[in-house]
Amino acid sequence: MQDAVDAVGAVAPLAFVAISSLLTVAMFPGPLLAGASGLLFGTALGTPVSVVAATLGASLAFSLARRFGARSVDELSGHRVRVVQDFIAQRGFLAVLYARILPAMPYNVVNYAAGLTRVPLLTFAGATALGCAPRAFAYTALGGNLSNLGSPAAIAAFAVLLAMGVGGLAVAARDAGMRRRLSSFGSRNRPNQLSSSGDRERPPSDDVTLRRSGSGRGSSSPDGRSEARP
Repeated sequence: MQDAVDAVGAVAPLAFVAISSLLTVAMFPGPLLAGASGLLFGTALGTPVSVVAATLGASLAFSLARRFGARSVDELSGHRVRVVQDFIAQRGFLAVLYARILPAMPYNVVNYAAGLTRVPLLTFAGATALGCAPRAFAYTALGGNLSNLGSPAAIAAFAVLLAMGVGGLAVAARDAGMRRRLSSFGSRNRPNQLSSSGDRERPPSDDVTLRRSGSGRGSSSPDGRSEARP
């Protein structure tokens, strides 16, 4: 198969990038496209081809979402897009980068969701290229070494996928911990908060002091009833 690709020449990678980009817009699984790139071009050439194709396809989906608006994208993916959209809108470049690193984040949904935010196209494309490069290499290397999964390239691919998975989980855990701390900080500053036992918090110390001082004046009088008289 690679001999046929070599016979076509430089047109083959360009044609693959164009076709793969359109398939990405159609939400075709990216790992299969990267594996096909490795199978056709090998790991060395297939990796940059996979990165370019994934970035171009993601940018096309991003542009379509921005051009045609929320209605078309909601019909395509529904609530999942809105969840990812909120995540991206809060963090910009880092959100797109995290979305490419996190193992459970749907790649194609991010493309459309990001288009509904104010993230610039160049920022989105840069974060996408940087974030998808490690997995693009891994899937491309596996596709190019299907007949020899014990090769150094295949072993490196498995190591990259493992590292990306662990790193993505660490980022997700850190983000979740930060959200919990911010939530607990905000709840401590709410008025009339329930205590840990379920009771209302005690009134402010100034009110308690006034109550105690008032009761003290009444009890120190020889005849409390005489002080109550006008």
